[in-house]
Amino acid sequence: MASNDIKPVEADHGTHGRFNLSAWAVAHKPLALFFVIALAIGGALAYLNLGRAEDPNFTIKVANVTAVWPGATSQEMQDQVADQIEKKLEELPYFYRARTYVTPGFMALQLSLRDETPPKMVPELFYQLRKKLTDIQPDMPAGLIGPNVNDEFGDVDSLLFMITGKGASYRQLKDQADAMKKALLRVPDVTKVNLYGDQQQTIFVDFDTAKLASLGVSPQTIFDSLAKQNSVTPAGTFETGAQRIPLRVTGAFNGVEAVKATPVSANGALFRLSDIASVTAGYADPPSFLVRQGSEPALGIGVVMAKGANILTFGKNVQAAVDRFTSGMPVGIDVTQIADQPAVVDHAVFEFLRSFLEALVIVLGVSFLSLGWRTGIVVATSVPLVLAVVVLVMNMLGMDLNRITLGALIIALGLLVDDAIIAVEMMVVKMEQGWARERAAAFAWTSTAFPMLTGTLVTAIGFVPIGFAVSAVGEYAGGIFWVVAIALIASWVVAVVFTPLFGVLLLPNFKSHAHPDPEAIYNTRLYNMLRAVVRFCVRRRLTVTMATLAVFAGAVVAFGHVQQQFFPISDRPELFFEIRMPAGTSINATKAVAIKGERLIDGDPDIKSYTTYVGQGSPRFWLGLNPQLPDTAYAQIVILPENVEARERVKAKIEKALSDGALSEARVRVTRFDFGPPVDYPVEFRVVGTDPLKIRDIAEQVRKTMLADKRVIDPNLQWNERQPSMRLVVDQDRARALGLTPQDVAQTLQLLVNGATITTVRDGIEDIAVVARASAGERLDPSRIGDLNLLSRDGRAVPVAQIARIERTAEEPLIWRQNRDMMLSVRGRVIDGVQAPDVTGGIYPQLKPIIDALPQDYRIDIGGAIEESGKANDSIFKLFPLMLALMLTVLMVQLQSFSRLFLVFLTAPLGIIGASLGLNLAGRPFGFVALLGLIALAGMIMRNTVILVDQIEADVAAGGHTRREAIVEATVRRARPVILTALAAILAMIPLSGSAFWGPMATTIMGGLFVATFLTLLFLPALYALWFRKSLDQRATPAEAPAAAVQEEALPAFAGRRMAAE
Repeated sequence: MASNDIKPVEADHGTHGRFNLSAWAVAHKPLALFFVIALAIGGALAYLNLGRAEDPNFTIKVANVTAVWPGATSQEMQDQVADQIEKKLEELPYFYRARTYVTPGFMALQLSLRDETPPKMVPELFYQLRKKLTDIQPDMPAGLIGPNVNDEFGDVDSLLFMITGKGASYRQLKDQADAMKKALLRVPDVTKVNLYGDQQQTIFVDFDTAKLASLGVSPQTIFDSLAKQNSVTPAGTFETGAQRIPLRVTGAFNGVEAVKATPVSANGALFRLSDIASVTAGYADPPSFLVRQGSEPALGIGVVMAKGANILTFGKNVQAAVDRFTSGMPVGIDVTQIADQPAVVDHAVFEFLRSFLEALVIVLGVSFLSLGWRTGIVVATSVPLVLAVVVLVMNMLGMDLNRITLGALIIALGLLVDDAIIAVEMMVVKMEQGWARERAAAFAWTSTAFPMLTGTLVTAIGFVPIGFAVSAVGEYAGGIFWVVAIALIASWVVAVVFTPLFGVLLLPNFKSHAHPDPEAIYNTRLYNMLRAVVRFCVRRRLTVTMATLAVFAGAVVAFGHVQQQFFPISDRPELFFEIRMPAGTSINATKAVAIKGERLIDGDPDIKSYTTYVGQGSPRFWLGLNPQLPDTAYAQIVILPENVEARERVKAKIEKALSDGALSEARVRVTRFDFGPPVDYPVEFRVVGTDPLKIRDIAEQVRKTMLADKRVIDPNLQWNERQPSMRLVVDQDRARALGLTPQDVAQTLQLLVNGATITTVRDGIEDIAVVARASAGERLDPSRIGDLNLLSRDGRAVPVAQIARIERTAEEPLIWRQNRDMMLSVRGRVIDGVQAPDVTGGIYPQLKPIIDALPQDYRIDIGGAIEESGKANDSIFKLFPLMLALMLTVLMVQLQSFSRLFLVFLTAPLGIIGASLGLNLAGRPFGFVALLGLIALAGMIMRNTVILVDQIEADVAAGGHTRREAIVEATVRRARPVILTALAAILAMIPLSGSAFWGPMATTIMGGLFVATFLTLLFLPALYALWFRKSLDQRATPAEAPAAAVQEEALPAFAGRRMAAE
């Protein structure tokens, strides 16, 4: 069948009188051009007003609760404190998880709300949290301090500075930090300034209990003397009629010398405090949190930005304030900036924009090379107009330019020229067939406008699941849907309104073909080759269909060999060098090991700077960073290498040193940032039960199974080893005879060993604690506890050994709980080149014998990356029914045929073939971002399919030829725009293909669209012919066409074409 046997439907505004938007724009050039100029100006202004960010903001739905109960064991903290708090928190709406760890005398709980919690409700829920904890306060044990709530856990220190000074004291650093904080709080958009590593000034009164006993002085006498000497007591006020004159009594402490001179009276003798005790000034001992910059002690200053502020302007204002402040600082005090989110954002946006411009050049290059330069210019004009609309809407919605929105723009860029290419290509064809340019311009509306709109909506609907996902990743990545949807809809409007207008103004006068058949342009050598291939596919339709299905099945099988991933490793340069000592290790011992870690990296030319945190982790200087909770056995060195390549070299050097035996006394790991929600350990199994010893035994079996998998690095137990403890068994009869109770013994020992704050020295705005305690020789040597003296009822000194015996035992140093269940995590890292979900999936079946043997009330849960990935994917899959319903509705409105609907929908999964091939060849993992690409790919494929099916049906409705001929010729005519639009979309992905974040999605779309494009031109004709095989060779006349169309459910959706056929 030659191409001139087919007479496609033709329609235009002038002939039929129906409203034609393309014809309207051509007929009203001044008004249309005015809209073009207004859009361009509005878009430029909106772009300048858009905020900048590295990543989108998302709500941290987490709060921390802490409580202290001095003297309690881990078990007592769990049973009497943690359990009551957890039980109360479960009453909160949107409660998801309470993860708690308890140590002797301390509890920290992390409350997580459900992902679907509306962000606007989070402050109200945290307010309810505080109220509920206040309600249970009367039921808490006596002596409990707290519970205290930190609901600002999600604050981000956009800028982080370190103040250091060689030889400077903490007090000198603190004075400068306070002054700098005061200056920064005056800067616009600064909501809070946090201080890290502050050491509380303290005056220590150390006494030897044996010496005091020999002098007849009790510790209580010293305490009373200090308190009375330093008390603030009103001395009265003179009322003189005209004035009130307050009376003040001096004598309050003003420094360490005044404390030394405190008189202490006992047994008729008067002593200076310094004669019977050592009085020294220092800092809290032991400290709770230490910060070091390089190898020097430091104080950190974190600056929090107001929500909605422009981070680049904010950064400039803060930097100017810091520069002014540092210009007046004393010599020897330095300020070092270690986190600069505004600079990171500026660089990230620059890189994103560069990728966007590269994609833009590629797309325009495809247009120019394939359509000619003047035709290419017509297509190119659509791009700035669409982008102007996008940035205008983004500005109205309060969206920023960030990793997600700019990536979505690049994705959209390959799609937004599709409609323009189809419209201008149709116009050029009609002009080559001898049509006047105004009539050719109007033809795009009547021929393809509504199929294009259907394809546009279907493509946009493919992104609905991420746009409406009620989860953290939905909040993070939901901008993809909005940007792509806005761009695609705007591109359709531009293609049917402005592209025809620019075609009339800019296209050259194409020479009309002399051949009497206007379709002769499709009789070139290439078109005839394609025609022959399509005819073969139609003739061998069953073979082609079955072969395609076989290839599809093979691709699904091959997909099983693609590694699974949650989110990829970030391209930020920071490294986290974590040091974890055995539970119960003192902070000073942890600090000593951390200093050893500093020596491993000190002087490395690949490192700009490093900061050490001892006692807890780094503050949150990036939204994706999850700060570590306080732990004296934990240290973290945050390393800032020169770039990503240097990061990998530094990581390799540290790991080499560790494998050679460095820091063997600690558990150490070196990690990078990951995109997406933070995951502490990528591979994790949680053993849940009731008995800590039994839990530990099961967890050890799990650890051995993980250890056998060579892909897992350092599988370890979250609880660590049991730690030694000492138990004093009080002889109740002897204690009662001396007037002592177990409570008296415990309180006295607590005071002697750990010290107690007796009073404070007021130094300006600072309060300096005066702490009394036993001398170092007595309180630091556990073997001497029996020699410590207690005070009997009659004032005699009684050694501890006289009323109690000492038992050495072991106890759990740390107990983790989740939702009131005792929990022990077994976790590990994975070697480079493998993905955690694959490793977890390989290990879990090997745990079946352990799981089958578990006692009642015990279980093993999967955690880590696979758990977080499951939560994210579930939020996407929940919206699949909505996405499918919307797609089917839109397609049905256009096609109005169950048969054609089925044909179009059946092509949607074909992208899996190319996606599987692309991911396997490129060695890319399939993760959350790639999943979004695969979902969106279905919409892109159906977009082309709809237009092709619509063209076939239009040709069938025109009459005078068989359905077989219509399938072949419609495919030939649609081949060029289908290939060009696919090529633009594929090549636009090239700048994203090298991105750590977008790379897997780009590979998925490029591979899937490449293969699906050819299948659209080959498989769809074969499938169509197979479906309509009974009427394949029937020839319909124009008069018979409507009846035939109804019979085969082949009515075109919109009347424009049918009118043209009539």
